[in-house]
Amino acid sequence: MNITKGDVQELRRRLKKTECTFGRLCGCYVNSGKQIVTKFTEQFSELEEDEYYKYLEIAKKTFSGTLGANLLELEFDRSDSGIEHQKYLLTLKDSKLANEELLDRLYEQVIEEYSYPGNYLIVVYHDVYDVPSKATSGEDQDESTELYAYCVCAVCPVELAKPALGYKENENRIGARERDWVVGLPDLGFVYPAFANRGSDVNAVMYYVKTGRPSHPEFIENVLGCVAQRTAAEDKLAFKNVVHDAFGEDEEQADAAFFQMQKTISAMVAEREEDESLPPVELTAEAVSGLATEAEVPDSVRAQIEKSYEQVFGDQPPQAHNVLDSRLVEEGTVKAHTAALEQKVAVLQQELAHQAANAADTDEDDVPWETGTVIDVRMPQERAVNVHTEVVEGQKCLVIPLTGDESARINGVEVE
Repeated sequence: MNITKGDVQELRRRLKKTECTFGRLCGCYVNSGKQIVTKFTEQFSELEEDEYYKYLEIAKKTFSGTLGANLLELEFDRSDSGIEHQKYLLTLKDSKLANEELLDRLYEQVIEEYSYPGNYLIVVYHDVYDVPSKATSGEDQDESTELYAYCVCAVCPVELAKPALGYKENENRIGARERDWVVGLPDLGFVYPAFANRGSDVNAVMYYVKTGRPSHPEFIENVLGCVAQRTAAEDKLAFKNVVHDAFGEDEEQADAAFFQMQKTISAMVAEREEDESLPPVELTAEAVSGLATEAEVPDSVRAQIEKSYEQVFGDQPPQAHNVLDSRLVEEGTVKAHTAALEQKVAVLQQELAHQAANAADTDEDDVPWETGTVIDVRMPQERAVNVHTEVVEGQKCLVIPLTGDESARINGVEVE
């Protein structure tokens, strides 16, 4: 991968009123029947302020997310079709969006390949960034290293606003407000050429997919002419299916093995996060087989996992953090810890119940008594002054006077 997190952040930081240099803005509105309702072309700097910020927000969203997760660096297919798509995108960029035929071709390709049941907006921006050189301290300098010209394309769902009440000024009453069609943030988008190592990379496209959405491989292949890639969410699901399918109908064993493998992956990812000098871990079929062995998966199941994994991921093994289900590991760890505590509590309750039963079975005659034992009696001082010893029928006794309805108990038994 050539695109870095710093490259993405550098472009994204420029997308604000004081630094944005977008030139032309073009687009078209498509209805649910895949028909173009309207097309438009504007100079970005001449937009009304509200529109300016809304379109800026859409562009900014295509630079959001995580590289390798929902921001993918795509390479062109080396077939004739891939080379033709690359030439077309270069020509579109060089035209600065002034060629209507080139724009129409893009719109037609997006409409043909983008699978969406409702209305949507296709927006295309053109920009030229005068890339400043970096001082040894890392700060920007005045002189530039190159001009980076590029296009940004975003595909945004358009939906009806939710029903709501509002104040109708002309009628001076509260009533149902009119539902407008509202443009949402992008479902997908791309930047071409890619901005990599602070320069233009005409052999790559930076592709954005909304988190949790499919990667739309047909769009990648037929609109951009690139080799399709999975998002992190798709990698995660594919990996889970490989493991579970290998166990057949034994879901309990599959869940247990998958959790143990995820715990090991979590530790691997954490190690890389602590030491940034270490490269990301690629989960090859051999590495996954090792994970299965460590999780004590039966040999026959382990072999099936390795075989299926090789078939699904082929020559593009995912990075470990892409298949890590952090929530599963966290919830599983908490559940295991809770179960261990509950087991300890159950054991303690059994011990307490056993001790209580033994105490109840103890006979009062079993209370230990030795000659010469000191009898310790505790009572308020005002009562203690009346306690004395005297000889009764030749036996030395402790006399505790009782008044009124008072009574005494020894070892829980009332003295008559």
